[in-house]
Amino acid sequence: MANTFKLKTKSGVNGAALSTVYTVPSSTTSVIIGLTISDIKGQSITTDAQIVTAATSGENGDDVYIIKDAPLPAGSSLEVMAGNKIVLKATDAIQVKGSVADAVDATLSIMEIT
Repeated sequence: MANTFKLKTKSGVNGAALSTVYTVPSSTTSVIIGLTISDIKGQSITTDAQIVTAATSGENGDDVYIIKDAPLPAGSSLEVMAGNKIVLKATDAIQVKGSVADAVDATLSIMEIT
């Protein structure tokens, strides 16, 4: 098994709907090491981050929020993980959203196990 550390980013996330930052490739398990969401709009906003899981490999297929309507003051950032780790299986995804269009950038640190 190979362990590969990766950085995934998404800039100017759309405010109308959740946007996918990362989807786990097939035959891969990923460990989320960190997720930072930054307010780039210049005004106070709120942000969401969600895990989307497939109903495979014993997972129940629920889409769950890891943060919902979290306040982000203008020019600030939020470290969502705060030292926790989350394990994702193939086809699982991480999505983020800001309360207004083009308001947030997302930075995701992961380790892929193949």
